[in-house]
Amino acid sequence: VQLVESGGGSVQAGGSLSLSCAASGYTSNIYCMGWFRQGPGKGREAVAGFSSRSVSTQYADSVKGRFTISQGNAENTVYLQMNSLKPEDTAMYYCAASRGLIFGLNALRDSYYSYWGQGTQVTVS
Repeated sequence: VQLVESGGGSVQAGGSLSLSCAASGYTSNIYCMGWFRQGPGKGREAVAGFSSRSVSTQYADSVKGRFTISQGNAENTVYLQMNSLKPEDTAMYYCAASRGLIFGLNALRDSYYSYWGQGTQVTVS
C-alpha cells in the first residue's frame, strides 16, 4: 500500500488549506485512514481519523471546530480541510492507513496505523 499526500503549502494565519491523500496498491488491506502531523522540534501527534470502518470521526482537541476529515468519492481517498489556521499548525502532515478496524479514540493513536505517506508541509505565518 502506498499513500501519497498533496495540497500542502504556505498560508497566512486565519487562512485555509485542503490536504488530500490517495492510497494505491493492495488497498483492500485498508480499514481506516487518518491524519497526523509533526511540527518543528515536536513529536508526531494525531490530527484526525476515521474509526469503525469510516463510520465515525475523531479529532484532536487542538483542531476541533477548525479541521474536517472526509472521504472522497474514490475509494481510499481522504481529505483534510483546514480552516482558521494558526502558526502552531505549522507541521509536516502525514496520511496514515490501518490494516485492521479501529474503534473510538484509538483512531488518534499512531500505533494503530501500518501504512504512512511521505508527508506534505504546511506552513502558517
